[in-house]
Amino acid sequence: MTPVRSKQRLLLTTFSLALTRLSCCSVASNIPAIADYFGTKGRYEEVNPHLLDDIASVNKSLPIPPPCDSCRPVHLTAIIRHGTRYPTVKNIRRMRRLYELVVDQASGSEKWLEEIRTSWKMWYTSDMDGKLVEKGRDDHRHLAVRLAKLFPSLLHVENLRKHRIRFLTSSKHRCVDSVEAFQQGLHEHWGLGEVWYRHEVNDDLMRFFEHCRGFVEGVENNKTALVEVERFKEGAEMQGVQRRMAQQLNVPQHRITPDLVEAAFFLCSYEFSIRSLHSPWCHLFNKNDAKVLEYKSDLKQYWKRGHGHSINGKSSCTLFHDLFTRLELAVLQIRSGQEFPEAVTVQVGHAETLLPLLSLLGLFKDQTPPTADNYSMQNGRSFRTGQIVPYAANMLFILYDCQRGPRLQFLLNESPVRFPGLDEDTPLFRDVRQTYRELLDGCDFQKECEVPASERPRVHDHNAEL
Repeated sequence: MTPVRSKQRLLLTTFSLALTRLSCCSVASNIPAIADYFGTKGRYEEVNPHLLDDIASVNKSLPIPPPCDSCRPVHLTAIIRHGTRYPTVKNIRRMRRLYELVVDQASGSEKWLEEIRTSWKMWYTSDMDGKLVEKGRDDHRHLAVRLAKLFPSLLHVENLRKHRIRFLTSSKHRCVDSVEAFQQGLHEHWGLGEVWYRHEVNDDLMRFFEHCRGFVEGVENNKTALVEVERFKEGAEMQGVQRRMAQQLNVPQHRITPDLVEAAFFLCSYEFSIRSLHSPWCHLFNKNDAKVLEYKSDLKQYWKRGHGHSINGKSSCTLFHDLFTRLELAVLQIRSGQEFPEAVTVQVGHAETLLPLLSLLGLFKDQTPPTADNYSMQNGRSFRTGQIVPYAANMLFILYDCQRGPRLQFLLNESPVRFPGLDEDTPLFRDVRQTYRELLDGCDFQKECEVPASERPRVHDHNAEL
């Protein structure tokens, strides 16, 4: 992209950063009790609550590489989900249907219900369709500042000027706007007077799932792939939420469909994530209701993007190899005593970008998979998308040059996560490579994704692999 100067946007960024810092305390006191259960519609601050006190603060408890090994960071790859966005058209239509139902038919004297009927307005419009909101831009501006503080030897002005910081993004406008906001954050942090936007659009990497025939045919367009989700929607837990919601609105239960329940939950979550408001819609749900709706959302993500079907993870082979090829090139440069030309790689995509890669890496895989029948057993599950991929979720891979050899640290949402089977926070790179040797030697995107549908097992079998 041709560099574009933007002093005005930088001024707006600075003003927005200041406003956010001033409003942190008031926002913290206005958090719905069910905010931890919003899943992929959740704020980044629910994962890192210390940011409510200081949005630019970094995690000071991060483990550092063994001090006896004389380590220095030499490369950072950041794979980041876009920031907070508006609802998509599909959900806006659902939300409008619910709003009209409540205004026309709901009855009751509760203050929150009266507020919905008389003063709350359906302000979401179809043209918003998943676009980034100002809060979403702030998500990336602030993340950029925190990463610059965490890794000042990599994220600094000279590396930017020498084009040693590379920016890639999905073609979706919310991702392009996010990567620009990230660059705005860096410029503001460094006190630069103008912003020069540089990024590459690469959907093969950041929207790989669209190009994987095995996934599109076997999961995305396969009605049996999400059978567990459909069964849960018709199950006792969801029916209980529907019944309680119908009672609160004093409307016939058959009018409250699972889709409308979800629409109400979305209204609560969007009003909070976008506008920092404790919406009257939130009063429709208690914590138990919210846990059921979170589980329904997690079921969908597990079977459509996570460990539910092996093709979900395998569809990210191209992104996996892109990451490790870059890390191995950096290791070769280190061994030859040269400086790796790409100090930082920032890649902006979607929850659907991060979840398959996390699954391919073997992370957040519970011993018992979530199904429609085992909700009561899943209280302590590790696969909770609100904790894994909220807005602005990020996977950080930091390569260190150490005395004993290169080491690799993995941070998810700025907190350390250990690679499967390794008992160090920053293991030797050769040990990480050994852990993933089968994927590194295989995991061919074309081979995995071009398997004809007729040759793939039925995907609703829990033990089947596509």
